Amino acid sequence: MSDPATALELFQAALSAHQAGQLSEAEHGYLHVLSLNDHHASATHLLGVVHLQKGNLAAAEQMICKALTLKEDVFFLGNLGTVLKESGRLPEAEAAYRHAVAIKPDYADAHNNLGVLYRDSKRLPQAEAAYRRALEIQPGFADAHNNLGVLFKDTNRLPEAEAAYRRALEIQPDFADAHNNLGVLFKDSSRLPEAEVAYQRALALKPEYVDARFNLSLLLLSMSRFDEAWPLYESRYAPKKKEAVARIPKLASPQWQGESLAGKSLLIWPEQGFGDYIQFVRYAALLKARGVSRLTVVCGLPLAPLLETVEGVDAVLTDQTQIPPHDYWSFVLSVPLHFATTAETIPLVPLPYVHALPARVAQWRQRLPAAGRKVGLVWKGSAGHKNDGNRSLPGLTSLAPLWSAPGVTFISLQKGQGEDEASQPPAGQSLVALGAQMQDFADAAAIVSQLDLVICVDTAMTHLAGALGKPCWVLLPAIGTDWRWLLNRTDSPWYPATRLFRQSDLEDWSGTIIEVADALKVWARVSA
Repeated sequence: MSDPATALELFQAALSAHQAGQLSEAEHGYLHVLSLNDHHASATHLLGVVHLQKGNLAAAEQMICKALTLKEDVFFLGNLGTVLKESGRLPEAEAAYRHAVAIKPDYADAHNNLGVLYRDSKRLPQAEAAYRRALEIQPGFADAHNNLGVLFKDTNRLPEAEAAYRRALEIQPDFADAHNNLGVLFKDSSRLPEAEVAYQRALALKPEYVDARFNLSLLLLSMSRFDEAWPLYESRYAPKKKEAVARIPKLASPQWQGESLAGKSLLIWPEQGFGDYIQFVRYAALLKARGVSRLTVVCGLPLAPLLETVEGVDAVLTDQTQIPPHDYWSFVLSVPLHFATTAETIPLVPLPYVHALPARVAQWRQRLPAAGRKVGLVWKGSAGHKNDGNRSLPGLTSLAPLWSAPGVTFISLQKGQGEDEASQPPAGQSLVALGAQMQDFADAAAIVSQLDLVICVDTAMTHLAGALGKPCWVLLPAIGTDWRWLLNRTDSPWYPATRLFRQSDLEDWSGTIIEVADALKVWARVSA
């Protein structure tokens, strides 16, 4: 029989190690306690919490569930809810949190966690109510103020978001997450010096904070401070990033860190969206000029036939499980870092640097109008994009002011979201709907190469038109504008034939679309 005093001393020592962030020591201590008393509910529960903090969700769930069989405790239930949420089992997580607040209605942490769950499930009114309930119970709950700020930011209630973040920081001045979130808000409000200070403060408090480092890199990129930004931008694939933008592949080859490429083979690995690949594949010829003996690009099937047309690309692979050995590999968006690209040295390779396949051009020619000015349209991006609510237009009818441009035939290039609108255009508006028939980017290139102009929101089609050297007018949102369009410019150093139209009212696209319509009328008259 174990000595209770010894078990208590061991538990207190393990708890102290846990509170100091010494997870391995805490785990060893809790296991020692349980070897003496396997019915020790708190040690069982906290061992589960250690597993949760280490990312071992299955073991965490097992231990916390075992603790609950020994003792029904609201704190155990709250942590079980967190394990279930991290496992993607949201209905079960919600049930656990609700069970906790049913037992203890003034359990502020559980209400706050319910708010996070509701936000993740896009149940925003319920999320706001849960956060507010947590703050009724515990007005000085910095995390709930911060989470409420995130919710306000999500719904473009920016003054309220700022007030919530600032309240969190009044309570907890060293709250790195709140400083980072305040930086995001300042950036989207065009308060750039304040954004930079906020990010730097977050990093001073938590130097390993990769999300703040990544956000600072985006800010610096948008400000054309590329030399400072590219090294920070590598944080996008750091293992500790909350939402990884890219993941390091399991390859035998080392990652290229700027070593000489003379006589070496290089594999380019995909990341982020199709548009990113199209934009940065321009470096292929420059890589070959550095002496790369064999340049291979890995990409998704929709891009493959297009990338095969790029000068300098020796092979295009779509099967990520069958990768031959190479001397080095690199993410596609890491290449500018190793070329030390600045705003003044953006490689303006000869256009087009992607090409329409002649057979595809002939195939699509017969589906396009023979006469008149032909303008392609894209009004929505992918619904899965985190800023899609801001970058996409409400619908095709938003573009109605364009219809009055004389002598223009509109071609829908809309694919996926919004595709159905193209098949049923507004009454009296002629629209040739081709987007649904496109199978890949080679089809899209064949169509765009035969158009006179493309008008679109910020999607991969923007980059395709730019890489083809085709005139393209891009509608950019007021919030979440991608860094590559820089600040306050109407042109792009990446694509000489691209013109930028920036949303002036974050709640309304109408003024921007009228500006585009007026420009289109002038363009139609001049180009007639």
